[in-house]
Amino acid sequence: MLTTLQTAYSDTRAADLAWTLGREPLPALAVLDLRLGGAELQLRLLGASHQVLLQEEHGVCSETVACMPGSSTPLPLGVAKRLGDWEYEFAARVETLTQGQFAGRAQELLALVSDHPHGLAGTFPGSPYAFTAMLAQRIEGQVRWRTWHAYPQEGQLVVTRTRVGVRIPAPAV
Repeated sequence: MLTTLQTAYSDTRAADLAWTLGREPLPALAVLDLRLGGAELQLRLLGASHQVLLQEEHGVCSETVACMPGSSTPLPLGVAKRLGDWEYEFAARVETLTQGQFAGRAQELLALVSDHPHGLAGTFPGSPYAFTAMLAQRIEGQVRWRTWHAYPQEGQLVVTRTRVGVRIPAPAV
């Protein structure tokens, strides 16, 4: 699903993004509710980037990647955590592209996500390449999502990847 977000573009630098787990739902500009197996997943586009809410029999998970005033947790390159019965893994990277590369990559990603039944993308007014996009899937009992946060004025694309799955206990020896 592709939508134009009715808000000013607020997080204008990739370096301003922060990551947190466990935040309450923030006001969203666009929402996509999904059921992936036994998991209820909500993809949320915020005025300041994204939030994912996951609920399953094993618990809940709330991931927020956004420009959050007062946040002291910058966007990490990687995180691995135990959340109750779950293993949570997060990875992020920043791609710096030329203007031509950026336009091509933006068009490719927006087409991919907008045509996908588990995808949500929102463009910000002012630039067709200022967007946040999210894509979710369930693979082998794990819920996974990817996100893309575009900063055309910097030629930067922030790409995140998250995996949440039930911990498999090690076999007893």
